[in-house]
Amino acid sequence: MYISPLLSWFTSAQEAKQQGRREMVHYQRYHQMKKCGDEEEAQTLVLECGISTYFKRTRPKFLPPLFLFSLVSCSLLLLLLIFSSSSTISLLYPSEEHNGPPSHKEADGPPCSAIPSGSIFCDRSAFRFDICFMKGDIRTQSASSSIFLYSSNNDTSSHSYPMASLEEEEELQHEKIKPYTRKWETSIMDTIPELDLIMKKYKFGGRHECEVQHSVPAIFFSTGGYTGNVYHDFNDGIIPLYITSQHFKKKVVFVMLEYHKWYMSKYGDILSRLSDYPPIDFNGDQRTHCFPEAIVGLRIHNELTVDSSQMQGNKSILDFRNLLDQAYRPRIKELIRGLGGEAQLKFKKRLSLSPSPLSSEVEEQKQEEEGKKPKLVIILRKGSRRIVNEDAMIKLAEEIGFHVQVLRPSRTTELAKIYRALNSSDALLGVHGAAMTHLLFMRPGSVFIQVIPLGIDWAAETYYGEPAMKLGLKYVGYKILPRESSLYRKYHKEDPVLRDPKSITSKGWEFTKKVYLDGQNVMLDLSRFGKRLVCAYNYISKKNQGHQWQPQ
Repeated sequence: MYISPLLSWFTSAQEAKQQGRREMVHYQRYHQMKKCGDEEEAQTLVLECGISTYFKRTRPKFLPPLFLFSLVSCSLLLLLLIFSSSSTISLLYPSEEHNGPPSHKEADGPPCSAIPSGSIFCDRSAFRFDICFMKGDIRTQSASSSIFLYSSNNDTSSHSYPMASLEEEEELQHEKIKPYTRKWETSIMDTIPELDLIMKKYKFGGRHECEVQHSVPAIFFSTGGYTGNVYHDFNDGIIPLYITSQHFKKKVVFVMLEYHKWYMSKYGDILSRLSDYPPIDFNGDQRTHCFPEAIVGLRIHNELTVDSSQMQGNKSILDFRNLLDQAYRPRIKELIRGLGGEAQLKFKKRLSLSPSPLSSEVEEQKQEEEGKKPKLVIILRKGSRRIVNEDAMIKLAEEIGFHVQVLRPSRTTELAKIYRALNSSDALLGVHGAAMTHLLFMRPGSVFIQVIPLGIDWAAETYYGEPAMKLGLKYVGYKILPRESSLYRKYHKEDPVLRDPKSITSKGWEFTKKVYLDGQNVMLDLSRFGKRLVCAYNYISKKNQGHQWQPQ
């Protein structure tokens, strides 16, 4: 059934004007914001969804009487269908003021429940992503990168209809989609495989067998693109997967277009909290998998966040963080048990080497005092945007009263270990970069201090500052002065690079990346920066006043 032509006639002229205004505003905002700084490994800015391309509003033109009569008749018929099946209303009309996809306000049930059996519906209205819904007799064909939906005049969603060969079947609908959440970014989308969603009509005379029959829905998505960068792993993949799948309550199968063993090793704990079933390697598994429903593509709300207004049960980023806690808790218990035994051995060794019992008592007292101090985790960079005087900074933090733990995470660092360190901390400190994504591991109420180098104010606030506040963290953004940047010794003090960074970032991503992301390090003014550390320490101390410090 083709519904988009009818949809355009059910949009009022006023709604068309309002949508046009929103599109123009988002379009202008996009091109304005695109001139600002960016996250270190991204190639363009991530923006709020903006220009609608699927539901195009047009001003009604004069229509011949016969056509008007036909239109009115079709409209009445459609209204009858709508009132007879209220579940389709959310599918036909976007209910959000923003220009994202129809929200499907998932309190009414899973998105696919609003789709008639034997149909495909694709929503292409969002700026960031496309998403398609299929329901009925769904069958995969990896060799042709296709997903088939077989329909009949009296569709009953049965998987036992006799059918002819593919060449003899009538094609009713054909959609194409690249299931990745950066659809505005042409350069990276060119690397994402495209899927063909094809609906065909049953014909008698043959049969397509299912090699693997599934009784639960499937979600198809890509783990290509920028996957491998922790920011993009969470922002473009893991969080959108949570948004799209959580209402299924783990009764869903994930189908990955690019299956990576390292990805499953790193994020398998999280995926196991979202699905009871092992994920499917779409390209590597050539068998025909059959599903009753499918979602192709993922929804994304904003940077590292979950919009509760679009989620069933008003789920938020806090619920996602709770899911992370459940995912990593078993592994953290293993780590604690292992470290416990190791710590005992080290302690016994110290006792055997101690010159007197008094020395061991002093050591125990010192460890107890360390456990009572607010814990500050500092994530240090190895390449660009490195804190040159990091040793002096660490010493200053310890003098203020923090118990400091230093992390230098790499792509191979086990996330459970990072989660354990941050979940038991009171504050996180680091320079703007992908590693700041680990703020998701912080407990609400903790402090997040982001050092912001020259030229990337917008990116730092958008990618990490705002998400931190939505997570309930106390956010402190420390914008360095020109003299705190290594660029200060490279350029004249009146050079636009120092005096007017916006004039440089407005030239595009390449200039921003070369000058500000890859081209500078940080020499902190410890007198100035120390004031921020003192404020953070006082905030934490006041928050925990009257309570004994109990590190986890």
